[in-house]
Order: sequence, then structure tokens, then C-alpha cells
Amino acid sequence: MTQTRRIGLADATDLLLRAFRASGLSEDAARSVSTALVAAEAEGQVGHGFSRLADYAAQIRSGKVNPRAMPRSWNLSATQLAVDADHGFAYPALDLALDRGLEVARDFGMASMAVTRSHHAGALSVQVDRIARAGFIGLMMANTPKAIAPWGGAMPVYGTNPIAFAVPRENADPLVIDLSLSQVARGKVMHAKKTGAMIPEGWALDASGQPTTDPEAALNGSMLPIGGAKGTALALMVEILSAVMTSARFSAEASSFFAADGPPPGVGQFLLAIKPATPQDDFATRLQDLLTRVAAEAGTRLPGDRRLSQLYRAQAHGIDVALSYLDIAADLAADCIL
Repeated sequence: MTQTRRIGLADATDLLLRAFRASGLSEDAARSVSTALVAAEAEGQVGHGFSRLADYAAQIRSGKVNPRAMPRSWNLSATQLAVDADHGFAYPALDLALDRGLEVARDFGMASMAVTRSHHAGALSVQVDRIARAGFIGLMMANTPKAIAPWGGAMPVYGTNPIAFAVPRENADPLVIDLSLSQVARGKVMHAKKTGAMIPEGWALDASGQPTTDPEAALNGSMLPIGGAKGTALALMVEILSAVMTSARFSAEASSFFAADGPPPGVGQFLLAIKPATPQDDFATRLQDLLTRVAAEAGTRLPGDRRLSQLYRAQAHGIDVALSYLDIAADLAADCIL
């Protein structure tokens, strides 16, 4: 069983910040990345948290990630923004996209944000939650390095290509839905590999197309999609909006988010912020009526309830992080000179 230690959110963010600064990231970029990784840990998405540190640091050192990236944005139209991540980490580019995009949405009722030459976007729930807390319906999708084969095929073409959605609620936290189009996010498989755990059958196939519980074999094979053919159709939709629409690399062209060698992944992300079209009070009332109906059936729960439970617990008590990850962070942070 993996040994862990509990650490408060502020201390976790500070530790990662110092680790990334020592690895060569600028202050602003290190803070953006650290904040996003701790937010993912707080939601229970461990595959997008501390487990990414060693890989991120190695990619900074190898030059696969630009440590001095300067994201820039420009208008494609009154309501359409483009953001170039400059082959740096996705999080500073996403911060810029949302800083500008939410201003546009306030003025025009909606905004689309297309991010290109980007990297791993982590837990998409973190970004759409921010959109919803600003009063808008949020949608985000991202293409990732190839992991899923087209239905009926054997060779991966699509990434796990996650989709996230969030909607504001009156006197309550936003409803947030975040899902990978593989049976589980690929980061969970990498987390299992790093912690010496096996994965459940039904998550992935090995390189010969056989079911596997070995995370190493899974990473060298392919992930199984949700919903069979329907899942791969959704993956294609995400590929079009996140790669074609943004002029980013296709999943089949993108290098690994985990390995330090190779060129930058250069993937894309696509975000929407939409003001509810009905009067705000009517929208809030009708939304709550719908969610009440959904939750009324015995044994059901709303999507995102587990995420909120994890988040409240993390805010009150901190997060439990694998000791191996904390050791890596401490070793890197020891070289930080602020």
C-alpha cells in the first residue's frame, strides 16, 4: 500500500512552487502550474497533481517545455479569442484565455477561446468551475497524445480527449461534469505505474490488443473508450474542436506528456463561456428543478458530488500525497533560490 503524508493546500502549493522555480520556471508560470496541480489533488484527481511533477521538471530540463514561454492572445472576432501557449505549460495560457475570455463574455454574452501550441491541461474541471463561478455556462475540451483507436481499428489515433462542463447554481457550488473519453484518464494509469499498483481489467489493452492489468503494458498499448463506438465519435468531435479549430497538432502527431524526449506536444484546448439565454432568475429556478428531479430517485447522485466532497475535505484537512512524490518535490525545492 502506498505510504502518504497529509499536507495543507497552501503548503502543497508553496512546495510545488519552489520545486518548479528551482527547475527553471518563471515565478508567474510556476505559480500557475502549482496552483492547478494542487487544485486537481484537492478534487481527488491524483493523476493530474503531484504525480506530474517529476515529468514536468524533466521536460523543463530537456527543453521539451519552454520555461520562459510568453502566452499571447488576439481576437479572431468580437467573441472569438485565440491564445498561443508558446510551447509552455497549458496553465498560464489557460489563465490568459479565461482572464480575457470572461471579459468578452460579460460584454457580448459569450466567448470562445482557442488555445494552441499547448501542453497537458490537467483537470479540466478546474477551468470550467472558474467559468461557472463567474456566472456563465462553461465548456472545455482538449486533445491529448494518441491513446484510443478508432472503433474497429487497432492503432491509436485519438487522445483520451477529455470534455468538461460546468453550470452556475443559485446559492450552491456549480454543477461540474468532467470526463475522459477513455474508461479512465491516462494519468491514473501513469500514477499506478509510479506507485507500483496494478490497474483494473477493462481500462486498457496491451500492444497486442489484449486486456491488461499491467500499467506499463497499458501505456504501451491503448486505452479503451467509454461507450464503444459512441466514445470514439466523441473523441473525433473533440479532435476537430481542439486540434483542427485551434491549428494545434493532432493527437497522432503529439509527443508524450510523460517523456522528456521529443518535440513539444503542441496540442490544443477549446473553451466556451456562455451567458444563460433565459432571465437569470428563471434559469436558476429551472436548473434547480431539473437537478432536484435527477436527485430524487433513490440511490442516485448528481455528477460532481464526489468531487465536491473531496474538495471540502481537502480545504478543511489538507490532501494525502504519496511520500515518493513529496520526496521528489522536496529534493527539487531544496535548490530553489527566491
